[in-house]
Amino acid sequence: MQESFKKHLARVFILLVGLTIAHLGVTLFLIADLGADPFNVLIQGLLRLEQRVFNLDFVTHGRIHMMVSFLIIIVLLITDKSYVRIGTLICMFLGGPIIDVFNFLLNPILVPILNMPVRLVLNVLGCGILAYGMTIVIKSEAGTGPNDLVAVVLSDKTHKKFAPVRVGVDLLFALSGFLLGGTVGIGTLICAFVVGPVAGYFLPHNERIIKNLIKNL
Repeated sequence: MQESFKKHLARVFILLVGLTIAHLGVTLFLIADLGADPFNVLIQGLLRLEQRVFNLDFVTHGRIHMMVSFLIIIVLLITDKSYVRIGTLICMFLGGPIIDVFNFLLNPILVPILNMPVRLVLNVLGCGILAYGMTIVIKSEAGTGPNDLVAVVLSDKTHKKFAPVRVGVDLLFALSGFLLGGTVGIGTLICAFVVGPVAGYFLPHNERIIKNLIKNL
């Protein structure tokens, strides 16, 4: 039996909450500058490559994030379009702008007080916030962000647990971004090895919470 429009709308709202939380975590990684999360190391690398080659004023981290997300969606539409839902498109169009907004709001507050202890705290917080927000997005079942879908699809297709697959995908993103000029540091390594397991812990908890919320509507 198909869900009501009200429940579909609730799932999209839950996805937006998770997306905002996750990208707050991403922004904290970027501000800490100890190495962004692995996917954003790739985005940083592409941005810095663009700055070296073209240096166009309108190109931002958020816009490159959106473009790469779009390319991932195109590949999924060709290989298995069942994974691409309305929420996937929302993540593609809003993920980058959310990062830009958080950067705009938080940079003036956090940059003046940045020292190594603060940067380490921001990095750890970013890791936890990113992982938690990601699980909300996945379990909203309204669609998963394009970069997170890479690990989700590989986990499903290979019948492997999500956590180790996510670690492998994150390491690949980080290595590619580093080769392009992105910042890889202790924070990137922490994120690569921690986000997958932390997300694996929160996935069943948020699945249960979201199911109960949707059931009671």
